[in-house]
Amino acid sequence: MPQPQVPKTIRTVVAYPAGGVSDVIARALGEKLSAQLGSAVVVENKAGASGTIGMDAVAKAPADGSVLGFSAISPLVLSPHLGKLPYDPQKDIAPVASVMVSPVMLLATSASKSQDFAGLLREAKASPGAIRWATSGQASLGHIMLEQLRAATGVDITHVPYKGGGQQLNDALGGQFEILSTNAGPTLSPHIQSGKLRPLAVGAPSRLPGLPQVPTLAELGWPAANLSSRFGIFAPAGMPPALVERYNVEINRALASAEIAAKLRATDNEPAGGAAGEFAREIAREYESNGRIIRAAGIKAE
Repeated sequence: MPQPQVPKTIRTVVAYPAGGVSDVIARALGEKLSAQLGSAVVVENKAGASGTIGMDAVAKAPADGSVLGFSAISPLVLSPHLGKLPYDPQKDIAPVASVMVSPVMLLATSASKSQDFAGLLREAKASPGAIRWATSGQASLGHIMLEQLRAATGVDITHVPYKGGGQQLNDALGGQFEILSTNAGPTLSPHIQSGKLRPLAVGAPSRLPGLPQVPTLAELGWPAANLSSRFGIFAPAGMPPALVERYNVEINRALASAEIAAKLRATDNEPAGGAAGEFAREIAREYESNGRIIRAAGIKAE
């Protein structure tokens, strides 16, 4: 059977600002796909609203394979529970391939005295509302993590939502808040090594090889807050199934390459991969479980 035609130019919409880990990985994956497919892959950053702006651009793009999106699954599994979206997450977007699982780091800045997670809880209990926790956005995974901890511990911590990771990291280094939750990534390592940022805990299935001394939130007794991000490639719904399959195969091939796997692991991310249908089922499961969390915690869009 002849392989479906891939457009000569493929625009990849990254739902986050330039310079963050998702942008770095999307660009590396784009280069690999370009080499494999013989097409030009152009990366375009459309950040904001916890990834929904980028995802909306994908939803409204032509379904001919010329536009793909790179995003966490949160615009499909979190944002829909928080308000009306300009797209229908179940009808307008087709999951193509799961790319990576990204642990969520919980770090203290120079503004915090906490040396470990127990210290953070003590500090928060002693001064209700004084601890500021910066996340990458309203209803981001970091925000869900914070709400899970608020519900479980009864502590009063102030939420500071940003629009993506670049500005959040600059402000963290300037001590503009006490705590940040952010996806693991290459930009964090030098600041952890220098002691400017102190890792208190990680949301991940197990401890990170690069930070074996940092416990997971599950180990610390907060399994509901032990969350990690899944990122993938998406297409506008209506893209021919044969083309979805072709992209899925090529993305899996790229993820199996030594250079992409090394780039992911160097940033404490794990390559994912697998079939498009499997990725879609996982998204459906997470959509259901997030709905339960959001209703229980009373999380609202700002």
